[in-house]
Amino acid sequence: MAHYFSEQPGAPSKPSSVDLVLPDLHLRLETDRGVFSPDRVDLGTRVLLETVPPPPQEGDLLDLGCGYGPIALTMASRAPEATVWAVDVNRRSLELTERNAQAAHLYKVRPVHADEMPPDVTFDAIWSNPAIRIGKAALHEMLTRWLSRLTPGGAAYLVVQKHLGSDSLQRWLGEQGWQASREASRAAYRILKVTR
Repeated sequence: MAHYFSEQPGAPSKPSSVDLVLPDLHLRLETDRGVFSPDRVDLGTRVLLETVPPPPQEGDLLDLGCGYGPIALTMASRAPEATVWAVDVNRRSLELTERNAQAAHLYKVRPVHADEMPPDVTFDAIWSNPAIRIGKAALHEMLTRWLSRLTPGGAAYLVVQKHLGSDSLQRWLGEQGWQASREASRAAYRILKVTR
C-alpha cells in the first residue's frame, strides 16, 4: 500500500482544494489524493501555525515534510525576505507546493525532494508536522539528518500528537544532546522547541 510518505503515491489523482485560514493569512490551497491530509488542513498543522513565534525574517527556513505546502507558505508569508525550503519525499506533494506558492505569489518557496537538497544549506528555523507514522527508527533518522542543519541559535518547532509519542520524542531528543522543551499544548498536540 502506498502512503503519503511514498515517493510516487499509488492513489489516482483527484484534485481538490482546502482553505488555510489563520489570523494573519487566508489561502486556498490545491490538494490531491496521495498526500497528507488532502481534505482539510490537519489540526496539528493548524496548532503549529497558530502557536509558533514569527520566523526569522531572512536566511534559510525549512518546512520538513511539506505536503501541499500550508506550513511553507505560512513561513514565506510571515518572512517574505527569507528563502523557505519545502522538503518532502512525495513528488505529488512537491508539485502541489510549487503550484500553491506560485498562486499565492510567494516566489521564495523552494520545493525540493529530500534527497536533492543542496548539502551546504543550513536553517535558521525548521517548522514541521513530522511524519510520525513512518516508524520510530525512520523518524529518528529523519530528525537527526535535518536538525543537524540548524544554525547556531536556530530553532526547530515540531508538532506531535500526545498519544503518538510526543513525550517520548522529547526525551529522545534530549538524549541525543538537543535542548527540547514543550512550548505549548493544545487539543492533544504538543509543540516541541528544539535547539542545539
